[in-house]
Amino acid sequence: MKLSSYAVLSGTVLLLSSACSDDTAEPDARWHIVQDALPGALLSVWGTSASDVWAVGADAGDGAGPAVLHFDGAGWSRLETGVTGDLWWVFGFEAGPIYLGGSGGMILRYSAGAFTRMNTPATGVVFGIWGASPDELWAVGGETGGAEGAFAWRASGDDWTVAPQFPAELAATAALWKVFGQGPDDVWMVGTDGNVLHWDGTSLEPSFTGLAESLFTVHGNSERFAAVGGFGTGLLLERASPEREGNVWQNVAPSDAPSLIGVCLTEAGGYAVGEFGYVATRREGRWQTELTGLELGVRSLHSVWIDPDQGVWTVGGQIRVAPLVNGVMLHKGKPVPSGLVGP
Repeated sequence: MKLSSYAVLSGTVLLLSSACSDDTAEPDARWHIVQDALPGALLSVWGTSASDVWAVGADAGDGAGPAVLHFDGAGWSRLETGVTGDLWWVFGFEAGPIYLGGSGGMILRYSAGAFTRMNTPATGVVFGIWGASPDELWAVGGETGGAEGAFAWRASGDDWTVAPQFPAELAATAALWKVFGQGPDDVWMVGTDGNVLHWDGTSLEPSFTGLAESLFTVHGNSERFAAVGGFGTGLLLERASPEREGNVWQNVAPSDAPSLIGVCLTEAGGYAVGEFGYVATRREGRWQTELTGLELGVRSLHSVWIDPDQGVWTVGGQIRVAPLVNGVMLHKGKPVPSGLVGP
């Protein structure tokens, strides 16, 4: 059985993925730990503003279900979803709804203060969700471990259906880890063994990267897309947006980067994160290793996001081997409160 770099609940090795940064952050901005030693690893972070931040993660088996944390600008709370199982991704819209994807084909929609489980066509793990609008949503995933089960779904009302033109043969050999687009007609999906799919608004087609190593997250800005991955040695591939010249994938990872799992770009720059608390930032046109000054030990960072005030948020935990535990959240920028309140 092939292994990806995503942590496997059955005991096989699995590394994980995710999203963002800015070169305009003040040079004296410090990294600090916001959440630490949580029962379950945190796997995704996203928000609409510096005072509306969401983080989701693993189910620690303590009867409280998966980790769903929310920051409202004053403090943190943990929300009860009413379900069990790991949550791997969170994505939404400023006016709502918010979508959470995870194990067992689970997609939750959060609206008006309540979680609703949506109807999905299969029981694979939902590793990524993205949409240009609530009417243009994608979800991707596969089986734990990444050796099979790749899928892409589209949302229609309360239901999700298999995306038209999805290459069914991909399900026999791969998983898709993440999806991101710059609009309804420019959507990228990345997965096991360098498999990349692109949706141009009409057709869903493979895109060749020139590499056969797994890619765990894709993100972009108006000038370029970036995809990260690798196994042991980090990959950070960039591709110019279609309207720009040179739109081929090129590896621009720092030479000392380990496996990279999450990436996010803004118009000013970007951040990538990975194994053992590694962080890289895109400054002055190139990617550079950034020292956080924080020691995470064997814990890795899985997802990164930048708020509109240029604060950088990244989450992770023990994700290289099962169980997915010891969750952590780091933040760079204006200090924010730490610790949880209720329930």
